[in-house]
Amino acid sequence: MIKVGLIVLNWNGLADTEKCLESLQHLEGVEIVVVDNGSTDGSQEALRGKCTLIETGQNLGFAGGNNVGIEYGLKQGFDFFLILNNDTVVDPNIVQAFLEGFEAHPKAGILGAKIYLMAEPNRFDHFGGMWNKKTLAFDYVGYRELDKGDWEESQRLDYVCGAALMVRREVFEKVGLFDPRFFLFWEEADLCFRARRAGFEVMSCPKAKIWHKVSASFTGKAHGAYFYWRNHLLWIERNFKGSKRVYYLARLLGGKLFFFYAQKSVRTLQLIMQRVTGRDTTRNRERIVRTNAAVCGMHDYLFRRFKAGRSKNFMNCH
Repeated sequence: MIKVGLIVLNWNGLADTEKCLESLQHLEGVEIVVVDNGSTDGSQEALRGKCTLIETGQNLGFAGGNNVGIEYGLKQGFDFFLILNNDTVVDPNIVQAFLEGFEAHPKAGILGAKIYLMAEPNRFDHFGGMWNKKTLAFDYVGYRELDKGDWEESQRLDYVCGAALMVRREVFEKVGLFDPRFFLFWEEADLCFRARRAGFEVMSCPKAKIWHKVSASFTGKAHGAYFYWRNHLLWIERNFKGSKRVYYLARLLGGKLFFFYAQKSVRTLQLIMQRVTGRDTTRNRERIVRTNAAVCGMHDYLFRRFKAGRSKNFMNCH
């Protein structure tokens, strides 16, 4: 009998997690594991008895926290691992849809769900992406498109979105778990690329559906800029070799880092002028903080400061 484990990571997100768990109550034959990443909002007390609860006692990030759940699942003999964001609700058929997807695509090691926006139930978030060597970023697939019935067939992707993905046990056994150095952002892309290099296919699974709140915690915020740019560099280091790796890193560090420094200087001058003329400085100050965070992220990559980030300058970016 196939053994499926579902892992939900919680960090001070009790309301979202409880809503997510409510949408999972219909699932049969699936062990629901909630990994609590050192919450201080009473999550542990509220969740005990509702699921298998693992308490880390500290914030290990998306990568490290999910690894705790995956390690538990490997010991319990899970054949498939469904990694699910806590700010989601799922279609009742999600597990069966994923399993049918693996049956239809035996070479697939990772399948990603069809992800809709919770606020607009018929509009996609995105499914994942394809690497663009010109922009040195991923082109998102299905990003913010209305569902007009055009995405009903599975397709191969370079990576699938970590908000909802199912992984064969063999992938973790062969390539390892999430790299905890990422902490947050780019970790699922790294896992997908390692899986592809090991011979597994990474694909979308259109019949597996979820609705994603899309947390505003990091959107447009300093933390988001910090982890995005630090981990962008780390991801390139891990997934390219030789001259290509050197070229990509040089483009980002030589181009973007210089751009951020120039941007900071211009905006600082604008801030001075705004203060002199008595204009509102709120928006400009927020932009400067985000730029500082991006620079801090790149610095921490160069100085090998990973996981939660240890740059003293970054402490001023919160």
